[in-house]
Amino acid sequence: MNRRVPLLTLVVVTALSSAGTAASMLAFPWFVLRSTGSGTSTGTVAAAETVGLLCSAVLAGPLVDRLPARSAGVAADLLTALALGLVPLLHGTTGLPLPVLALLALLTGVFRGPADTAKQVLAVAAMRRAGTPVERGTSAMEGARRIGLMAGAPLGGVLVAAVGPVLTLLTDGVALLLSALLVLAFLPGEPPARSADEGSYAARLREGFVSLRADRLMCAMVGVLLVSNALDSGLNAVLYPAYGTRVLHSSSLLGVMVTAIGAGALVGTALHGWLGQRWPRRKVFVACFVLLGALRCVLLAQEPTPALLLGGLAVSGIGSGIVNPLMMSVAYERVPEAVRARVFGLIVACALAATPLGALAAGVLIDRLDVPSALLVFAGVYGTIALAPLMFPVWRELDASRPDGSCPDPVGQAAGEQGAEAREAGAHGGAVRAAEGHPAKARG
Repeated sequence: MNRRVPLLTLVVVTALSSAGTAASMLAFPWFVLRSTGSGTSTGTVAAAETVGLLCSAVLAGPLVDRLPARSAGVAADLLTALALGLVPLLHGTTGLPLPVLALLALLTGVFRGPADTAKQVLAVAAMRRAGTPVERGTSAMEGARRIGLMAGAPLGGVLVAAVGPVLTLLTDGVALLLSALLVLAFLPGEPPARSADEGSYAARLREGFVSLRADRLMCAMVGVLLVSNALDSGLNAVLYPAYGTRVLHSSSLLGVMVTAIGAGALVGTALHGWLGQRWPRRKVFVACFVLLGALRCVLLAQEPTPALLLGGLAVSGIGSGIVNPLMMSVAYERVPEAVRARVFGLIVACALAATPLGALAAGVLIDRLDVPSALLVFAGVYGTIALAPLMFPVWRELDASRPDGSCPDPVGQAAGEQGAEAREAGAHGGAVRAAEGHPAKARG
């Protein structure tokens, strides 16, 4: 098997699953609103999926670390597809009361958590196998995710109009089935990563917490994610819609705004994949948060002309496209293999934990202030986040050498593996090359 095939497969799988997720994010609330006419019911179903994702992100980590990542990811994708498929099946047969729908949404979130975590673990091994620098690999994955979301949302809208929201959910299920088949076909099998002292489930879960807490830079990054995701939630759920209705007076222009941000983010992701290895990470991190947060909010608060608004939002989107793969690269490099799934799950859970507070804070602000003033408050908080790497010494580790036990340089790792394989093949008559399709060291 070509050494780049697993990484390319994960890029395609990321795009597929993101497109399906975007379609179901539109179809689920549309179905609940059309069926019940209740905003409370719609919020209940959405909250159920978020709660499921939060719980599984934390609790499934020890399980994913014990199992082969490929098997765990495929099983979780299949279970998610099953939960989604039950919605049209029950709706067309026995009926689908709200508690059952909320339960299926909860299960969807529960299964998505380990599926996403397993794919992150697989990505590290795939980048090493391909000899791809971590900046380039994470940028490819992030770009695929954004393309999938940008394609899946309009596709979901078309399908909801054509076949209804219930059948549109099957789009997500089909995408997950295809993803599982691609992973089975093109990613090599591997044994699970095991820590030196496995212990009980609670001990292994605690080991993930301890590992994350011991890395001061990772803790600082998680803190930034906690606050910035809360702010992003407030922007997306409250301030953007309020800006469209009260300032722009146009839903169409609001949609173009989101597209401009997405286009800029794709450019930023491509730039990071091309030049990210050469950039000083700390300075780039600061610049990105200025662009994606403070600059964007200040620009919106000034109520500029549409042309200036869209151009400025595209530029601010570049920061978002760079900072996500940058932070992913740091996590891939620093988190030890034996606890990777547990730590990645904790990072996801922390990133999501404060999102409801961000939406609530934005709602309170626009009730007490006008929309531009609320945006300036958010700009101030974003600016504080941007200054953190310049004020606290721990952030200097962004540009420091990688710590012991972290993910080594994929290029150097691949070169070392190739040399070892060549030496071993010479001693054993090519037996290593015969077994190269399923190297146990791919996870290491």
